[in-house]
Amino acid sequence: MNLEGEPFINPIDPDKITDRPGLLPYAHHSGSLPIKPEDEGRLKSRALRAMEYQTDVQLKQIYEQIQVLANQAKALQDRKYVSTLIYQCNLKFEPLIHHVYHLYRKDREWLLSLVAPEDWGRTTTRLIYLASIKLLSDHTWEIQRKSADFDEEVLK
Repeated sequence: MNLEGEPFINPIDPDKITDRPGLLPYAHHSGSLPIKPEDEGRLKSRALRAMEYQTDVQLKQIYEQIQVLANQAKALQDRKYVSTLIYQCNLKFEPLIHHVYHLYRKDREWLLSLVAPEDWGRTTTRLIYLASIKLLSDHTWEIQRKSADFDEEVLK
């Protein structure tokens, strides 16, 4: 009540006052930090650029991993193919694991030899050197060195 006995009516809208001013979405007194609305388009564009960058980096990593796996699969497939060819040779000895042998072709026959191409000396045999190969413990053959004729002769 005021001095004349009339009830006091607050001129401030009750929806515009609060007992917790720190939760207001705007500055509630002159000493408050200014609250400026963000430009929504600029905010979204920064977020979109960051998202595109991150996903591109991750996609590149996955692509590189796929390339590594594809190269490993190709090498394994080639090793299997060469191993199959070698086991079709007329082997006159038992190859030992982790030893290097030499693959030759004579006419239509594959030959596995202990003798390296540089160790033949002067020979009249018509052997075509294809590769030097090593027997691995899983009984597949790893190509150590191959000649220029290898791809034409072996991977026909």
